[in-house]
Amino acid sequence: MEGKQKTIGVLTSGGDAPGMNAAVRSVVRSAIFKGMRVLGIRRGYSGLLAKDMVEMDVRSVCDILHRGGTILYTARCPEFRDDAGVEKGKQICQEMGIDGLVVIGGDGSFRGARDLSLKGIPCIGIPGTIDNDIASSDYTVGFDTAINTVMDMVDKLRDTSQSHDRCSVVEVMGRHCGDIALYAGIACGAVAILLPEVPFSIDEIAAKMKRTLQTGKKNFIVMVAEGVTSVDGITNVESIAKAIEERTGVESRTTVLGHVQRGGAPTARERVLASEMGYRAVELLAEGIGNRVVVCRENKIVDLDILEALNMKRTFNKRLYDISDAISI
Repeated sequence: MEGKQKTIGVLTSGGDAPGMNAAVRSVVRSAIFKGMRVLGIRRGYSGLLAKDMVEMDVRSVCDILHRGGTILYTARCPEFRDDAGVEKGKQICQEMGIDGLVVIGGDGSFRGARDLSLKGIPCIGIPGTIDNDIASSDYTVGFDTAINTVMDMVDKLRDTSQSHDRCSVVEVMGRHCGDIALYAGIACGAVAILLPEVPFSIDEIAAKMKRTLQTGKKNFIVMVAEGVTSVDGITNVESIAKAIEERTGVESRTTVLGHVQRGGAPTARERVLASEMGYRAVELLAEGIGNRVVVCRENKIVDLDILEALNMKRTFNKRLYDISDAISI
């Protein structure tokens, strides 16, 4: 209808990530700046199907820029994987007068946005995940904070490792993508970084540690992604630590960092990235454009077709891995 105020919805879906709140804030304020009405949808696609939403204004996103997690909450929604669930989501959008949707999340969230777009509801995806596993984007909202969180905790852990001449085997998140382990491992000076992308050998790690012991080093950090692959069949972090101790004689202890990696105040880079992405998402919806994802490529904010983005294959940074191996001697 001519002159009708445009209404957009915003939701966060999948695993939470620091910086999601910054993205929500940017979407809400950018939309209001452009004369739009904004509905915040709680708990992702589940909240959409349950009509769990609230109108947002400029004050509803005050003091959230620095907060981790997501004020809109998040949830998995198996129902939205089926066409019937997507069709229901479309009907609810039409019923609630939602002209477009901003979806902040990972690949699974993007698939839902694509399916909803194909049914006539313009959707824009923003990559929000600590794993940095969105092939179409060089960085995802949440990744920088996660690696800084790991770095901070491992720096503290190093103090006790050094005091006791130990090897600390640290497990971080990354079931299919080892970027948290890779980047944090380099930042923490890990002697070995074990990833899903590169099968490792316990004997090779032990041999490297023995060579390093001969140079006078007495304590070590081994960074392990939770989805690690091994030529020896040893993938459990406790088993890895035990095998290292047996082969080197260095007392080895495990630390599993777990979901603490998802929390904490987002870094400055995260806040700026999320703000830029949120603004671009609103720009697209203001033009009536959907079925896109807003990503970071070569330090620029660009948008791509969702289907094109989902079909991209992630490229492992082998050079960075080789650098880590060369300097950890």
